[in-house]
Amino acid sequence: MRNAFAQLEKPIFFGSLLLLLVVTIPLIVFPEVGAVWVAAAQSFVTEHFGVAYQLMGVASLGFMLYIVFSDIGQIKLGDPDDDPEFSLLSWGAMLFAAGIGGAVVFWGMVEWAYYIQSPPFHLEPFSEEAATWAATYGMFHWGPIAWSIYLVPALPMAYFLHVRKHKVLRISEAIRPVLGEKLARGWLGNIIDVLFIFGMLGGGATSLGILVPLINIGVGDLFGFEPNTTSQIAVLLGTTAIFAVSAWRGLKGGIEKLSDINMWLGLVILAFVLIAGPTLFILNTGLNSIGMMLSNLMHMATWTEPFGGLQGFEDSGFPGSWTIFYWAWWLVFAPTVGLFIARISKGRRIKTMVAGSIFFGSLGCALFFIILGNFGLYLQLSGTLDVVGIMNNQSANAAFYAVLHQLPFSWILILGVVILLAIFTATTFDSIAYILASASEKNLEDEPMRWHRLFWAFALSLLPMTLLFLGGLQTLQTASIVSGVPLLAIALLLMISMVRAAKYDLRYQPSYNEPEINIEEFPRHDPWTEEGSWDLAQNESGKEVRTDSPDDNAAGEAGTSPR
Repeated sequence: MRNAFAQLEKPIFFGSLLLLLVVTIPLIVFPEVGAVWVAAAQSFVTEHFGVAYQLMGVASLGFMLYIVFSDIGQIKLGDPDDDPEFSLLSWGAMLFAAGIGGAVVFWGMVEWAYYIQSPPFHLEPFSEEAATWAATYGMFHWGPIAWSIYLVPALPMAYFLHVRKHKVLRISEAIRPVLGEKLARGWLGNIIDVLFIFGMLGGGATSLGILVPLINIGVGDLFGFEPNTTSQIAVLLGTTAIFAVSAWRGLKGGIEKLSDINMWLGLVILAFVLIAGPTLFILNTGLNSIGMMLSNLMHMATWTEPFGGLQGFEDSGFPGSWTIFYWAWWLVFAPTVGLFIARISKGRRIKTMVAGSIFFGSLGCALFFIILGNFGLYLQLSGTLDVVGIMNNQSANAAFYAVLHQLPFSWILILGVVILLAIFTATTFDSIAYILASASEKNLEDEPMRWHRLFWAFALSLLPMTLLFLGGLQTLQTASIVSGVPLLAIALLLMISMVRAAKYDLRYQPSYNEPEINIEEFPRHDPWTEEGSWDLAQNESGKEVRTDSPDDNAAGEAGTSPR
């Protein structure tokens, strides 16, 4: 066990736990005061940093397009003879399950109900235009920009892990080309890693706390009992058990198998709803929504409602309540999903990782919004079921299951949805536990230690179990988003770091005219190390500098080439 603890990166491990306790203990002891302060902080962030989040979203999408069509996109993640670890379908299923989880099932069904009664662009509620945008905005918020934000940390992390062979999986490692070795591996790097881990813990815990009540209501609906505290704890423990076993088994034995099950079960449920529901309406509305989103992508991404609140102009608050909130939320989750995408993408080209993630992620989300969302919208517009009324008078969870009850064989369907939600949740949090363990270990030769993965798996459950009954989950969610403000600057550093490292390495390749570029030659010292700065100065003065490649990883740990 001493060797196991020696493998921990203690400042990051204990710093993350300390920050989490500093934030959550006041919420437990003083929940009302804490909620007021956090809400005020969120309002401040939305008002003063909202445009920065929107610019970050647009910049992330633009950056991914640049990567795909540049030489950087041709670089292979790994050695020339490395094959992808996972099949294309399993890889797509894993990144989708890790990136979205059960939340897409819930929001895919009910998100339109918020938009249609409080539509964007100052439209008349419940009008035809409001309904059109209600069917479109969900796909936008869960579409290409969201997955581009996820890929911002994934790109440099995958490059340093698989190309430069750095045996760590931390954000600070990915921004060494910008910060320099001393800062990235010192106090500033530790603070950055702790902030990312806090975002993972806060975001993960609140998501688990949101999904567990939804599963609990579904179980109560199936077996005819009123959901209560005991059943809620049982559901949380059951879900924890699933992803604890999966975390113990690792990537191939756990996450991959759960993701494959999820993919096929989700497709079966979607196909059933499509066939049993109003098929033509779902397809027509879905195709129209895709066209609306693609035609208006930049308008939706840059709508700031600049005149809202001024004399004579209405302030709907839509961008702050939805678009800015979503971009902030994706940014908080970006280290988790991005690092996980980086970990499972060995053997693929960078452009394949980028284009595949955006394609699989956006398509998977769009299917849930098109089929589940448009079925609920049809019930509302046809007068079959007042979904909006149920949501406003009871809850969004009640509206979710009320929609499912309108389909034939609803008992079997709800059973499948509950299983899907449970496995989705388990897969997401298994991935988070895996990345948390990876990020707080010194050297990641293969997989993080089993006890370490299990520790984070249970930590992710104990926190929401405590806060679930104190009403602090929403507050913690907001607190984690507020803490993500520094990540705006870090996202920019990650993009610069990726380009700087890859472009520098491409200069040392004898030729890269082939469709696939294998990075095999490295400079003796990187320019962001002290030795590299000296070499660069000598090179610029006309002296010859050796550019051979050390063979061991110790060189990389010392700040020289990792090869």
